[in-house]
Amino acid sequence: MTFKDLDLSNQLHYAIEDLRFENPTPIQEQAFSVIRSGKDVVGIAQTGTGKTFGYMLPILRDLKFLKTQHPRVLVLVPTRELVLQVVDEIEKLAKYLNVRVLGVYGGANINTQKQGIAQGQDIIVATPGRLYDLALSNVLKLKTIQKLVIDEVDVMLDLGFRFQLMNIFDLLPEKRQNILFSATMTEDVDALIDDFFKNPEKISVAVSGTPLDNIEQVSYHIPNFFTKVNLLHHFLKDRQTYHKVLIFVAFKRTADLLFKHLEEVFGSELCIIHSNKTQNYRIRSIRQFDEGKNRILLATDVMARGLDFDNVSHVINFDTPDFPENYMHRIGRTGRAEKAGKTILFSTEKEQEHKVTIEGLMDYKIPLLELPEGVEISKLLTEDERPKEDSEQSRNRTALEFVPGEAFHEKSEKNSKTNQGGSYRREIAKKYKKPKTRGDKTYNLRNKKK
Repeated sequence: MTFKDLDLSNQLHYAIEDLRFENPTPIQEQAFSVIRSGKDVVGIAQTGTGKTFGYMLPILRDLKFLKTQHPRVLVLVPTRELVLQVVDEIEKLAKYLNVRVLGVYGGANINTQKQGIAQGQDIIVATPGRLYDLALSNVLKLKTIQKLVIDEVDVMLDLGFRFQLMNIFDLLPEKRQNILFSATMTEDVDALIDDFFKNPEKISVAVSGTPLDNIEQVSYHIPNFFTKVNLLHHFLKDRQTYHKVLIFVAFKRTADLLFKHLEEVFGSELCIIHSNKTQNYRIRSIRQFDEGKNRILLATDVMARGLDFDNVSHVINFDTPDFPENYMHRIGRTGRAEKAGKTILFSTEKEQEHKVTIEGLMDYKIPLLELPEGVEISKLLTEDERPKEDSEQSRNRTALEFVPGEAFHEKSEKNSKTNQGGSYRREIAKKYKKPKTRGDKTYNLRNKKK
């Protein structure tokens, strides 16, 4: 099937031609008629399969031009970066349509966003927290919403947005179409569907955990953090093969430590995103990586979730994620739009259990390779990798010398005195002491008679 076979308007066809797309992905093909029918829809598809176009094409097809101030379509996504990306995708599709779209998210000036809403919008793309703030301010009216789209809902629930989603549902009209898209189906997602969706039609184009056929996966068993750094240096020096590399780490502090060690060699080729970075810094890093100005991007799971980068040559999992679904989202950043992709997984002994869980979810054993020649196995350990007894001892003492005990000693007689406030202050306090009962005016008179 080609896009010409779908019942698209001429304006949407022109936009698709400008983007040089010819064939819809399976999720785009299957979702089109179901969403247009007006039924509630639950779409499960691997990341990188075009879910955004999957729900926006049928919505834009039937979104008529109206001179209304309040929005008719609401798209909820988990992160600020994803708001910007979805708005960009909608603007590409709506290039020849008279459609107003606005993205709102935390960390930006709320008054500027209020002004944008007051000017009138057809589609709002938002993070749950900022949307709820705007709704409570009465600037944003949600009773006109006809279609609600929740994208990357599993991440939204993982980030603790369930309470905010419940509040948003209360502000929306009961008569609306609910459209949910996710890469994985979890118990929390099932519960949300049972509570708020009316006989939804499910579209599943890939079983949760099924790896994309066009992604080549390999793994390395590595003893420690600094050996991982050495192996990473080995790969990244090959600039022709590793021409656009996305490196995933689990924690912000790990990302900062790794950035420090890579920056010494790769400098301006490197950029980083995590939640401690400012919004402008994160947006700049994403843009420069996407445009090819930076060859290497370090990211945490939440920050890069759902982001669409073109032509990523390699996804490197610097650590093995605790949750196997996160591995699926990571590797989905490469091999997008049916292009070939490659992923590399680093695992220490402690991370082997997580690797086995990932392989069980995918029903696929990731090939294990030997470390390349010339990669030094480091004996240096991070603070987290050192044995616990080492961290309890002073670095200046041996195990035999160090006897742990309470940090306490008897005070000398000189230092055992308490501060009384000075003799002058004590004398003044005696002379001008306040009455014990402030509300009893006869108290002092009675005492004088005594």
